[in-house]
Amino acid sequence: MRLQISTRLAIFAVLELTAREGRQLSVAEIGQKYGVSSHHLAKVMHVMGRAGLVHSVRGAGGGYQFAGNARRTTLLDVIQLFEDLSSVEQDADPTDATPEGQALREVISEVDDIARATLGSITIATMRKLVDRHAFSGAGRSKAVISRRRNQSRL
Repeated sequence: MRLQISTRLAIFAVLELTAREGRQLSVAEIGQKYGVSSHHLAKVMHVMGRAGLVHSVRGAGGGYQFAGNARRTTLLDVIQLFEDLSSVEQDADPTDATPEGQALREVISEVDDIARATLGSITIATMRKLVDRHAFSGAGRSKAVISRRRNQSRL
């Protein structure tokens, strides 16, 4: 499954906000970490604000805070704000009327249902733990690589 850039940015922003609970983050701070336009990210944050996932704090030191419950909010909740996950295909194809086309449509529909169920079962809190685990193991790997390179340059 491929996600639009807006969807990925929304997930990344929610993960950033939940990592810094109780602190507001500006669009610029989040955008800088991921190397994305503040303008594009502001549009994403606006959509999430309308949906009640984040709320904005205006003024000096303002920014965005996560407004949901990380243990109850799922990836599906975020993704559905930006993606159409319906199984219905938009373009009718003449082959859809054939037994092969109907069988294929049934299989694809089942795959879509499984994907939705999986995304609906993964909470933001679970994703946060997964991110932390990858950051920890990645940091250890990076240190090992740097250490090996230093040792090789000494030889």
